[in-house]
Amino acid sequence: MSKVTQTCWLMALTLLLGCQQDTLLKTNSIAQIDLAPAQVIEWRLATSWPKNLPGLGMGPERFAQLVKQMSNGRLMITVYGAGELMPALSVFDGVSNGSIEMAHSASYYWKGKAPAAQFFSSIPFGLTAQQMNAWLHYGGGMELWEEVYQPFGILPLAGGNTGMQMGGWFNTAITTPEDFKGLKMRLPGLGGEVLKKLGGVPVDALTGREIYGALQTGAIDAAEWVGPYNDLSLGLYQVAKYYYYPGWHEPGSTMEFLINKQAFSTLPDDLKMIIKVAASAINQDMLDDYTQGHIAAMDVLLNEHDVQVKPFPKTVIRALKNARDDVLKSEAAKDPLFNKVLESYMANEKSVKRYFSYTEDALSRFELDDKHQQ
Repeated sequence: MSKVTQTCWLMALTLLLGCQQDTLLKTNSIAQIDLAPAQVIEWRLATSWPKNLPGLGMGPERFAQLVKQMSNGRLMITVYGAGELMPALSVFDGVSNGSIEMAHSASYYWKGKAPAAQFFSSIPFGLTAQQMNAWLHYGGGMELWEEVYQPFGILPLAGGNTGMQMGGWFNTAITTPEDFKGLKMRLPGLGGEVLKKLGGVPVDALTGREIYGALQTGAIDAAEWVGPYNDLSLGLYQVAKYYYYPGWHEPGSTMEFLINKQAFSTLPDDLKMIIKVAASAINQDMLDDYTQGHIAAMDVLLNEHDVQVKPFPKTVIRALKNARDDVLKSEAAKDPLFNKVLESYMANEKSVKRYFSYTEDALSRFELDDKHQQ
């Protein structure tokens, strides 16, 4: 039975049981029915995002609600925003040492602990959200992800995707690759290493709420966060002049649920499966939320705030891509596990991009050519 079939059967069974319970409660066929859970397990989940931030912040909240509903209240997960239990970028250690059972974050933040972790969020000029999901769940990516996190006692699950991001907010125009020299930019993961290759200064320790002040005071010259959906709510258009595209650094940013393996092992099998199914549902739900949210927010940025949206010149994109290739080669030479994941990722990327050249990409080219001919 495929993973999809298993998931569909489980969801159907959950709905069926829920309907049966409602029916029994509404009839007198059974005098008393005790639906109270025999044991309530309470977990804590800390995130790297501001509490209830659209998209990123709401994904974990919806996950906790799904788990509660599907488990009939047997597993209760309390969600904490960044800074409520621990700093935003301490959640990996919190799960690893067992001080919390779960977290929600992005894997490229842990490059100092496990360089190969960066592949499981997004890498420059890499896979889109759809392509990432295919590699993770049917191309061997999840098995590699679990291997990377195994020394830390953490079980990873894909936990959402922001879709392709924007290129970021800049207070200086980018017309040539040389414009990156000396530029201080909030840019985490391998994207930051690419920026450094072109003479820039990456700053990866800033969280969402800190970016506004850093741009306003000139502590940084540029920043990327996610895209219009979050950038609008954070007010970044108020402290930066230009909004560049495309998001070369993160074509499809997968988020992650981090689970303490010891805590997970103590759960009964049905609760383990509920967690996996709920995470899978949120993985798709967040992408849907972001896609529609980005569309609406971009309209506001353009029509109400007169944001200057600019494309990176082709020469800049070409220089960034060449720098990415150099960074990947250099990192692979330093870490055998990084190289192992890189080989799987790049083999999949080559195949999927060849296929997409016949499908989605081909259709986009035809539409673009038709537009130019009109």
